[in-house]
Amino acid sequence: MLTVSNISLRFGKRVLFEDVNLKFTRGNCYGIIGANGAGKSTFLKILSGEIEPNTGSIDLEPGKRMTVLKQNHFEFDEFPVLETVMRGHQVLWKIMQEKDALYAKEDFSEEDGIRASELEGEFAEMDGWNAESDAATLLSNLGIPEDTHYRLVKELNGNQKVRVLIAQALFGNPDVLLMDEPTNDLDVETIRWLEDFLAGFENTVLVVSHDRHFLDNVCTHVCDIDYSRIKIFSGSYTFWYQSSQLALRQRSDQNKKAEEKKKELQEFIARFSANVAKSRQATARKKMLDKLDIEEIQPSTRKYPGIFFKQNREVGDQILTVENLAFKAENGQFLYKDLNFTVHKGDKIAFISRNTLALNTLFKSMWGEAQNNTGELNWGVTVTMSYLPNENNQYFTEKINLVDWLRQYSVEKDETYIRGFLGRMLFSGEETQKMCTVLSGGEKVRCMLSKMMLECPNVGLFDEPTNHLDLESIQALNNGMIDFAGVILFHSHDQEVMTSIANRIIEIGPNGMIDKYMNYEEYAEDASVKARRLEIYA
Repeated sequence: MLTVSNISLRFGKRVLFEDVNLKFTRGNCYGIIGANGAGKSTFLKILSGEIEPNTGSIDLEPGKRMTVLKQNHFEFDEFPVLETVMRGHQVLWKIMQEKDALYAKEDFSEEDGIRASELEGEFAEMDGWNAESDAATLLSNLGIPEDTHYRLVKELNGNQKVRVLIAQALFGNPDVLLMDEPTNDLDVETIRWLEDFLAGFENTVLVVSHDRHFLDNVCTHVCDIDYSRIKIFSGSYTFWYQSSQLALRQRSDQNKKAEEKKKELQEFIARFSANVAKSRQATARKKMLDKLDIEEIQPSTRKYPGIFFKQNREVGDQILTVENLAFKAENGQFLYKDLNFTVHKGDKIAFISRNTLALNTLFKSMWGEAQNNTGELNWGVTVTMSYLPNENNQYFTEKINLVDWLRQYSVEKDETYIRGFLGRMLFSGEETQKMCTVLSGGEKVRCMLSKMMLECPNVGLFDEPTNHLDLESIQALNNGMIDFAGVILFHSHDQEVMTSIANRIIEIGPNGMIDKYMNYEEYAEDASVKARRLEIYA
């Protein structure tokens, strides 16, 4: 279907890829993974033809069609929503345009009639008569209501634009689908719909994503970018991660015999194959794992941060009480109202909503930054909080190095002590002297996590904590939040974080809330929740 032959790409002396040879076949979904800067998005751009490699070629089977999820959210601002989706099938769209232009001619000739007949035949073969209804169905499934289908894309909010672009990429059943971070800015309901769609998609998909739950649910293979090579492994992201960690432990165990290591790997694969039954593509994945050559498994070169949250003191019985809390936006509409809940010891609460702004505002309110609430929000006297906001630029305005930046939040001023917390987040050596005003988004989040570890809170507020982080940092953060003995209040679009951490779900809407002591998977399938959700968003 799609073949990569002898691809190499260099930027100056830096080698991104070297002698890459791969084949992507129909019916499989390939998750592209690698450390930040490894070249995941660049590889997709090579496949789509946007970037020319230094050597090698990309070959798509003749007659097959490739589509790409667009990252430019403003490219189609001046077009109607429904038209934008149909433009995803460029051949069909050109036929429609040429056909309409011919029929609009006042001097319609015999030659025009012959051409129109040819176009009508091609149009019918591509199921063009159902194009508009198919596009509308895609949009509705992705949460774009019918009354917006004929509005201009620029009139939609950022979340809706992403959904329109996803519909555009999916439209017309492409033979090869390239998707770079498709779950960004999507709510969990839409992500689950996309998972189901891709799991049943019969053609070829290549996807870059930092959402491990998404990768596990849609991918039959993992393409790992490491050692300036790209290797394809059968199975999900979790299988790749656990097997690479096992290989790393085995490599460090010099005393274990080769036969013992091989047996350990075989037992690991057998266990994973047995557990894969929960997957949407369980049968196919199990066969792939059974065929896996265990010699292919090797440790990754990636570095994982060490994220360990400790509390200086245990929190008391009075933690947080919220009574009749409401917030009205400038347009007069409520972001949330009638919020009533009490936080207890041991709670790890995931807050969810269809409106991300409502969640961001609630977390600012709990931290004390949003002042326009009505109602009561009262913290207990034993609470010591630390906060990871979704927008952190205000913390990085002063031109100081990372050691001095973190020192301002610490009672202990010793540089070695401060460097220890930075080192856990992979800032070492000369990196600690970097000015905090030039940090990337991911580096800023890692600094904020260093700050949270240093503060030793008994209550952690995490507003979209995985934003800007790579998979390795997300994995470490996930483990740190699971192990934390204090209270956690968080909002995340990462389903694995939601599922593995939360023991309670609170969903907020403009007309009330839902509060359930259950994990996220149970919550998502609960019938009473689905009925109540209609009320809080009515």
